[in-house]
Amino acid sequence: MEYNAFLAVCPSRQLLDRISDKWVVLILCALGGDTADKPGRPGAPDAARAMRYSEISRLLAGVSQKMLTQTLRALERDGLLTRTVTPTVPVTVTYELTELGLSLHHLTRGLRHWAQTHMDQVLANRENHDARTS
Repeated sequence: MEYNAFLAVCPSRQLLDRISDKWVVLILCALGGDTADKPGRPGAPDAARAMRYSEISRLLAGVSQKMLTQTLRALERDGLLTRTVTPTVPVTVTYELTELGLSLHHLTRGLRHWAQTHMDQVLANRENHDARTS
């Protein structure tokens, strides 16, 4: 079957909608090890690793518990990450990218880096536009 995201009924459009969500991008970057820019190597990732829910929550400033839970469940359903429950006291739950998730992470890492690198230009353009249209 061929997919065409320009068609409203195409399932690839739903997937595109999911993976373009800011929380999805940030979760994939976090699990992919892209959590901090290194001097001289902006956006350079560490190794992908498993993370606990609380680690992800602390890293993603502003995400609600409900939104993080929904997003993690959706990513697990799509096969982009795995959820592992370890029977400890208390129970330990970790999330880790699958091979499919890692392949998408390589793209989202670039988006995140682009946004951070070009933010000054975008802010200047917004200011110029707003001054012209006010």
